[in-house]
Amino acid sequence: MRVGGPNAGHKVYAEPKPEAYFHLPSGTERASKAQLLLGAGAVIFPPKLLQEIAVHHVDAERLSIDPHAMIIEDEDIELEKALLDTISSTAQGVGAASARKIMGRGGKTNPHVRLAKEVPELKPFIRESQAILERAFVRGDRVLLEGTQGTSLSLHHGIYPWVTSRETCVAGCLADAGIASTRVRRVIMVCRTYPIRVGGRSGHMTLEISYVELAKRSGIDIGELKKTETTTTTKKQRRLAEFDWEQLHRSTMLNGPTDIALTFVDYLNKANREAFRFDQLTLETLRFIEEVERVSGVPVSLISTNFNWRNVIDRRSW
Repeated sequence: MRVGGPNAGHKVYAEPKPEAYFHLPSGTERASKAQLLLGAGAVIFPPKLLQEIAVHHVDAERLSIDPHAMIIEDEDIELEKALLDTISSTAQGVGAASARKIMGRGGKTNPHVRLAKEVPELKPFIRESQAILERAFVRGDRVLLEGTQGTSLSLHHGIYPWVTSRETCVAGCLADAGIASTRVRRVIMVCRTYPIRVGGRSGHMTLEISYVELAKRSGIDIGELKKTETTTTTKKQRRLAEFDWEQLHRSTMLNGPTDIALTFVDYLNKANREAFRFDQLTLETLRFIEEVERVSGVPVSLISTNFNWRNVIDRRSW
């Protein structure tokens, strides 16, 4: 299950080329037998979703869309392009559509508020998400909920106005999905060794650094770094910063994670790409992970050493 909208693109390793997801959950092809669900809090641009469905060969038996999910119109995209350049918005219409859903309760918005159940092309996929989730819980199935965007982009807890249009913390994701907090067993918080923001006027970053400096530290070619750090949705060059320990502490307080997934440890040292066990990581990296666990009070259970299937060190006890 995924919440949010197409303003966040998630790239997944695959062969012969990576897969990009904007509406569908990132495990769509990797977990090919899993049911897929977009909840009532989702914001959908039908042309983009239908294209994704076709690319990933998803049929109506597998994907379910809650009837109350909001639809993005062309006018929403144009409005964001005109108004949100000052915060480097992806301008996918998600915020404008969400605002219309709120203000359209009186029936006087223009264009008219459309929900997923009112789009003919989506009708084969329309099902009540609550009924699907309840059946899954009764059967004891595992439900994996994927959020979008980082904690520091939270509408309420981020650095306003350089924020997204929704609550990105765990509680907000659960609300959008329609899942009660007492159902949650594990919360995995994803952290990067070097935080990012989209290029342009995208707000404050603590101790921003250059690609030249990161290439020097990591031993990774600067051209490779720049190619990797190109946004999936807008194809913009990202900004980079030093690891922010205060941000880690605050994100831990807001999300209450049980586990941390630490990504891009090859940015600490390219040699980590050859590590397939925890004890094979560089001494510098091991000390960094120890400090992350000390500051957060949470175990680093998953460690990504490179963009590949085999480059994840799994330290989970569950």
